[in-house]
Amino acid sequence: MSDKQAFVRTTVSASASPDEQTLTSAVETRSLNVFYGSFRAVKDVDLTVYDNEITALIGSSGCGKSTLLRSFNRMNDLVAGARVDGEVLYHDRNIYDSDVDPVEVRRRIGMVFQKPNPFPKSIYDNVAWGAKVNGYRGNVDALVEEALGQAALWDEVKDKLDQSGYSLSGGQQQRLCIARTIAVKPEIILMDEPTSALDPVATLRIEELIQELKTKYTIVIVTHNMQQAARASDFTAFLNMDEDRAGRVVEFGKTGDIFTRPEHEETENYITGRFG
Repeated sequence: MSDKQAFVRTTVSASASPDEQTLTSAVETRSLNVFYGSFRAVKDVDLTVYDNEITALIGSSGCGKSTLLRSFNRMNDLVAGARVDGEVLYHDRNIYDSDVDPVEVRRRIGMVFQKPNPFPKSIYDNVAWGAKVNGYRGNVDALVEEALGQAALWDEVKDKLDQSGYSLSGGQQQRLCIARTIAVKPEIILMDEPTSALDPVATLRIEELIQELKTKYTIVIVTHNMQQAARASDFTAFLNMDEDRAGRVVEFGKTGDIFTRPEHEETENYITGRFG
């Protein structure tokens, strides 16, 4: 997995695109099932996430959105009793193959969590730590400035880099966590409800930041806020639960189509507030 030549990028056509735009696959799941013990949390998911696009995962609580998101970088491995059947293809390689290093997967596919979780370190060390652990040998000062700049935080903290990350506001802490992720140089950034703990002003700033980041990164975001999904994403996957409470993807497509011309009644009922 550490050999970058092992990955070959695949070009596919997005069937949901009315203009038949050719897009590049960043991550693709095939017959993906995720279990916690005997409980199946995610059921038979076939989904493609496209390069340099923002994909939103929406659906009611408990439908498997976060579980699906965490399957993209093997974070579920850290949950006792969790197991995965099926494939998650990244550069045409199944990240669940026995010879794949999950730590390397998580370096390339970073994650930002629901609540800001800065380390008990300075602002500078919060950004630099992950890169140093991963063996970065370049100019760390420049790396910290670059990451904080991409996270739209540099101008606010450049004169207090030695202060604790905890000294920042909630919105700033979340942008610090995004900078920390960026500093490791991932290709994909996963975001699990990154604004749910923030006020509306900070939420808008994060949404604007996400739009800026998609020029360099592929982004997948879980959100309960349908307005946010409509505003911030290019593609949307709607998940719902079956009678066995296993989550499945009901519909996937361009966000504008999902919200204005859904193909499935289940999707329309959720979008219009009839359930969920």
